[in-house]
This record gives sequence, C-alpha cells and structure tokens, in this order.
Amino acid sequence: MNEKALKTLEYYKIIEKLSSFAGSGLGKALCNSLLPVSDIEEIKKAQRETSDALSRILRKGSLGFYGVHDIRASLKRLEVGSSLSAQELLHLSSVLDATSRIRAYGVKDSADSDSTLKETDSLEEMFRSLEPLTLLNNEIKRCIISEEEIADDASPALKSIRRSLKLTNDKIHDQLNSIVNSSGSKTMLQENIVTMRNGRYCIPIKQEYRSQFPGMIHDQSSSGSTIFVEPMAVVKLNNDLRELEIKEQQEIERILEALSDQAGQHSEKLYNNIKVLPELDFIFAKATLSKQMKGMEPLFNDKGIVNIKKGRHPLIDAKKVVPIDITLGKDFNLLVITGPNTGGKTVSLKTVGLFTLLGQSGLHIPAFDGSELAVFEEVYADIGDEQSIEQSLSTFSSHMTNTVSILEKANYQSLVLFDELGAGTDPTEGAALAMAILNYLHKRHVRTMATTHYSELKVYALTTEGVSNASCEFDVETLRPTYRLLIGIPGKSNAFAISSKLGLPSHIIEDAQNLIGVQEKSFEDVISDLEKNRLEIEREKEEIAALREQAKNLQVKLEQQNDKLASAKDRIMAEANEEARKVLQEAKDVADRTIKNFNKWGSEGGFGKEMEHERGKVRDLLSSTEGKLAIKGKQKSSKTPKPGEFKIGDAVHVNSLGLKGTVSTLPNAKGDLYVQMGILRSQVNISDLELIDEPDITGPNITKSGSGKIKISKALHISPEVNLIGKTVDEALSELDKYLDDAYLSHLPQVTVIHGRGTGALRNAVHSHLKKTKYVKSYREGAFGEGGQGVTIVEFKQ
Repeated sequence: MNEKALKTLEYYKIIEKLSSFAGSGLGKALCNSLLPVSDIEEIKKAQRETSDALSRILRKGSLGFYGVHDIRASLKRLEVGSSLSAQELLHLSSVLDATSRIRAYGVKDSADSDSTLKETDSLEEMFRSLEPLTLLNNEIKRCIISEEEIADDASPALKSIRRSLKLTNDKIHDQLNSIVNSSGSKTMLQENIVTMRNGRYCIPIKQEYRSQFPGMIHDQSSSGSTIFVEPMAVVKLNNDLRELEIKEQQEIERILEALSDQAGQHSEKLYNNIKVLPELDFIFAKATLSKQMKGMEPLFNDKGIVNIKKGRHPLIDAKKVVPIDITLGKDFNLLVITGPNTGGKTVSLKTVGLFTLLGQSGLHIPAFDGSELAVFEEVYADIGDEQSIEQSLSTFSSHMTNTVSILEKANYQSLVLFDELGAGTDPTEGAALAMAILNYLHKRHVRTMATTHYSELKVYALTTEGVSNASCEFDVETLRPTYRLLIGIPGKSNAFAISSKLGLPSHIIEDAQNLIGVQEKSFEDVISDLEKNRLEIEREKEEIAALREQAKNLQVKLEQQNDKLASAKDRIMAEANEEARKVLQEAKDVADRTIKNFNKWGSEGGFGKEMEHERGKVRDLLSSTEGKLAIKGKQKSSKTPKPGEFKIGDAVHVNSLGLKGTVSTLPNAKGDLYVQMGILRSQVNISDLELIDEPDITGPNITKSGSGKIKISKALHISPEVNLIGKTVDEALSELDKYLDDAYLSHLPQVTVIHGRGTGALRNAVHSHLKKTKYVKSYREGAFGEGGQGVTIVEFKQ
C-alpha cells in the first residue's frame, strides 16, 4: 500500500493503539511493522488468528506477555560457544517463565469439560510448539539470585570458598581491631577505624609515625598528613583473602559457563520460543484491539464488492459515532456522496478506506456481523486540504497533482477515494473536470467513491448506469447533521434553509432563489420530493417491521401453545388408556371371581347372606369406578319408573350391577323390591332399575300365560349346568332344549353342558342344536379346569 493513503486514512493511529496492547518489545515491533497485504489466503489466515485469540480472551481472560526479553543476541553467542552473563541467563529464565505460563494458557486441558475447548483453533499448534525447558529454568534460578549475586549453593566448591572467605575476613577484622584498640598504637592513629585501599584492609597512620609503624603503605591523604598502612600482621591474611576472591570469581565463571553449555544444548528450542512468543503477543494484541473497539471478522472477496453493515469509524468516540451502511461494487462501482458540510461525507470515505486497510492487515473492523470487504492491491485517497506554500501549490493544484498520480496508477484492483473532487476552482470547470475524471475511472471499472457539492455530478449519477448517488442526512429543523449515509438518494446543500434558520432576511433568500436557474431549481425540488418520499417510506418500513415482528412473536407463541396442547393431549390419552386398562383388568378379575362364586353357590343351593354380600361388594366397586372415569358409559335413564309400573315377572336391568333380572316381588313403601338375576336374588330400589322389553320364549313346555311366574319359578330351581352323560342323542337333545329355555328365562349369563367325550356323537349333536338356538350367543369347549372336551360352555344373548 502507498504511504500517502496510510497517512491520509490515519492507519498509523490504529497501529499506535495496537502497539499499546502488546506486552513485549518484540511484540510491539511486530505491531509497528504491520502493513496491509493483498493475498486473500494470507488475509483470511491472519483474520482467523485474530478471531481465535479473541475467542480465547472472551473465554479465559486476557493473556500477559511480560517477561519476554529479546534473547536473540545471547543465543547467537551460545552458538559460537561463548558464556552468558548472569543478566543474560536471568533474561533467558524470564523468557522460559513466560513460555511456561503462556503454554499453560493456550494448550487445552484434557480434563476440561467445556465443549468449546475441544475444537482445535489456528493457535493451538503455536502454543504446543512452545518448550518451557523446566529443568534448565530451575537450574538457572537455583544458581543465580540476581544480576550481581550467585547463590552459595550453586556449587559445593563455591560454598567452600565463601566459607573460607568469611573466616579469613573475620580473622583480619579481629587482628585489625586489636591493633586499633591497643594502647601502643592509639597515638600513631589518625582515626580509630579500619578502611580499605586497593582491595586490602588498612589503618590510617599519622605521617610522622610512618617509620615507626611496620607495614605496607598503600595510599595517603590529599594533604599528606595521613598514610594508609597495611599492618604486617594482616598482610598474609589479606593475601589469602585476595586468593580466595580470585578463586570465587573463577568458580562463578565456571558455573555460568556450565549453565551456558546447558542452555546451548536447547538453542533450537529457545530460538523457536523467541520466535513464537512475539507472534502470539502480536496476535493477542490484535484480538485485544478488536475487543476494545467491538470489532468482528469481515468476509472477503476478490470481486471488488464492499458491503459494510453498521460500520463505526474506530477513531471517533464510541458514544458519539453514528453507524453507517455502505455498499459498493455489486450494483454500481462508483458512488457519488453529496450533502452539507460537516455532514459526515469525509468520514464515510475514510471509514471505507480505513476498513479496507485494517481488514487486509488481519485486523477486525468495528461493524455488524456479515460485513464484507474486497481485497484491493492499492488504495488511493485524495482527502483534505494539502496546499503547500513552499511548493507554491494552491488547493486546486495540490488536489489535481494527487489526482493525476492516481489516474496513472489506478486499475480495476484499486479503491479510489476523492474528497471534494474538482473543488478550489471555477464551479463550472471544476464540475466538468470532476465528471470527466469519474467517467474515466468508471469505464475502467475502478471502484471509486467521491464527495461533492456539484449538482452536475448528482445528475451524472442519476443518469449513468453503474453509478449511484448517496447523501448524508441533515435535519433542517435542528440545523444538525444526523451523520446517516443514505445510498441511492442525492443530497441537498440546504444553504437557503440553513440561512433562513440563522436569521438571514427572507427577501434576500427570495432574491437568491430567483437567481438560480429554472433547471437547478427543478432539480432541487426533485431532490426535496425524494427526501420527503424517503422519510415516508422509512416510517412505513418501520411500522411494517414492527407489525411483522409482532406477527412473528404471535406465531411463535401460537406454535408453543399448540406444542403444549399436543403434548398434554398425548399425556392425557396415555394416562386415560392406562387407567382404562387398569379398570378393565380389575373388572375382569372381579367378574371372573364373582361368576366362579355364583356358580359354586348355585350348585350348592346357597342364596343367602354370602351372595348378597358379594353383590353389595360388586355394586360398591362399580359405583367407585364410575366416579373415577372421565368418560362415562351409557348413562342410566333420567326417568325413574314409578312403583305401580312394576309387575311380578317383568324384565328389568339393574344399573349398578349391569345385569338383567326378573321382578320377583312388588315394591314396598320405600321402593325396594327383590329381583331374580339368574341364581342371584337381591333386594334393589326402583331408582336403580330400568324396565326392558324381552321377547317371549316359546316351546313345548312353556305356556304364554303366566310367563312371569314361570321365569321366577325356573330361576329359583335352575342349575348353572346340565349333565347329559348316559342319555341317547334324542333324550339328551330333548332335555337340553328344555334346560336352555329355563336357563335363559332365569337370566343366567352362561351355562355348562356336560356331554362327556366318548365317541363324540353326543357332543356333535349338542353343538348342532346350539347352532339352531336363536338366544345362544356363542359356545365353546371347556378350558383347562372347566372339563376340557367333555363339556361345552354356552353363553346367552343379553
């Protein structure tokens, strides 16, 4: 990218902010050297790295890169076999500390339950390539306390030497103190102190006692009155001390050499660390910048299409900036922006240009998700007043010089931005030049944006295919711009409206309006009408959007309600089916048990309290079950029969038991009467009865008169089974026919015919007769426990 565009679009101000987020000097250097690129794959890779770093920051918090020193020079020295100083080794240790901390932040923990961490991102490999070299780092820390101090435990030899140094020092001080404090030396001492000269302990002696005090002279005062003498008693001790100090230094150098050799064995890994750490620092600085300006990763294309949604210029206060929507390169490749001064035209230009530079540098842009940028090889910008007194260039000349340079270099892979194209000269000539320049770029398919006040360019944009107008909205009532960019609508300068609001006399404004040509006035009126229509359409769109949102919410609520109803329906049906199954099973069990008891009592002739008690239990159970059911069966008749309607022998239905029977006594004063139900005779109230019609049964042994008495008498003596064994077929059929009539009249639900197995002739005759009997519902052979093939179970119609 050309340097002029980078400066004009204030790219370096963003880079300065980016650099402030880097934690290391090497990371800051990478930030400061960042420039846009035009390789779309390289751009996408850089954008993905920024997005992944931002995702990690939002998930885990920020990552610090403090302690990352530039150790590349030290590594070079290790390569040639040199030893590092304590300071250099501490810097190397600091880098390893940072490496360990940063690797722990970046490498996924296998025990981490967060599903989002299970996906490998573009930074995972970089984090994994870091080598903390823990053993080397711990050894450096063990041996080196600070840049000026090596630990006593760095080696056994060093520890021994320092112990000897301490003992020797103590001996020297004891000897010197005894000399200083002795009575014979006090007169010769200038001061009662022990000092050091040239690394050796001395005593200040008066000049006149120079020959009387035995020892080596090392120095004298500036006045010459004092000499500094090393007493002969401590010369050897001082020599020993000096030798120990030399040995100490040699041992320290040996320790540093050993540490350097150990570090040299890992030079390749250290080189990789110092390469990766600044890169990560740089990437996380980009992510931090994105977080600070609420940026997002834009989409990229190589078709020259720009589609910015709610873009915010990053250098404008976030509380004041107005988001703008800008499109270019799809339906049109030239956008002419008009409107009043300070309305936001230049900001719109700079936003598009700066977003392009940031995006192609791998930086996020402060815009809405789904924003799209094109990859341009060059961005050219002629923005601002660049007149130069030194070069004797006017505003027009300066702009035209830039324009000539742009026209020479721009092609279809360029983005060109013009601010007030053609300004600074005669309006007629300036408008013509501007139109010719834009037309030239338009024919060459160069993506271009230009701001202007010229009405001629508005008409050019309206009448030329592939060119569109845009305007910065202005509120005439408040005399303030809204800073909204409106694509497809030309703007007005609003000079007359602004002047009127500011108090310019109306007659002057009218004179000015009369001086405008008819064509210009008509064009301004068209623009005014367009503006009114736009505002009206926007209001309608907002209303439609609100109604659509309301309808959508209602639809969602309705769907949720339907889902709840369907779910509730399924649940209720399932519960009802389960309840019905339980009721039916219980009823079957009760019926089987009751029939078994009735059959037993019938064969034994028991019609007493036990049967009445069993009947009561069945009636109570039916009443209880009926109360639980949500859906009732056939409801009993709402009309209760009157006592006078009952006659002995009438067929009735006992509602509580669900059985048919025959009236055997007339109702008493309370409405109670006895009903014969097969072998069961029970007292029932008339409110629990329904009179039913029953066909008369005819036969050779039944007369039509007194049918009720016949039914009652038969019911009192009828057995639930008949034994035909030992009889001929004719005898058996005659007895069977009579028995079946009696059993049916007695309202027995089923009977058992005992015919035995034998040859099967009697069984076949019985079955043939049963087929012809109208009131027989079905028959079957006996089951296990009922007599098997030796009996036939007959069920009557009810």
